[in-house]
Amino acid sequence: MGCHAGDNPAMNPRFLDKLCPRTELAVRVAALPRPVVFTNGVFDILHRGHVSYLAQARALGASLVLGLNSDASARRLGKGPDRPLNTELDRACVLAALESVSLVSLFDEATPVELMKLVRPQLYVKGGDYDVETLDETRWVRSWGGDARALAFVDGYSTTALVGRIRA
Repeated sequence: MGCHAGDNPAMNPRFLDKLCPRTELAVRVAALPRPVVFTNGVFDILHRGHVSYLAQARALGASLVLGLNSDASARRLGKGPDRPLNTELDRACVLAALESVSLVSLFDEATPVELMKLVRPQLYVKGGDYDVETLDETRWVRSWGGDARALAFVDGYSTTALVGRIRA
């Protein structure tokens, strides 16, 4: 995963260093300040609800690792045949540019559990529209002594609703 524009440092913003292939994830996370917070999602069209959520998640720890649904994984979520609108690489680059995000890594599975096993975060965070007590991710993070928390959902911000307004 990379969106580098050649070897010219001026063409490679520093945020691109936050893109992390799964094969490097354990080593890269080991170098991050603790506690490490982990969250995941599609983040198709980044909006105020997303950035508020990610800033809140980061504030709960010293680092925030984001598991990003691959395009194939996102399509399996049933959000529509033409979703995601932005490619996984484009979504990863936009998220990596955020100050609150420490690393971005893709996952192709239905859930980010396999990615989380590499990260072993101290805290797993989801939006308030999820019941964290029912998620496999919660069981896993607690198995190594971490915890899970739902953050308050920011009403009025939804990629699906935004896409609907654009199409109307």
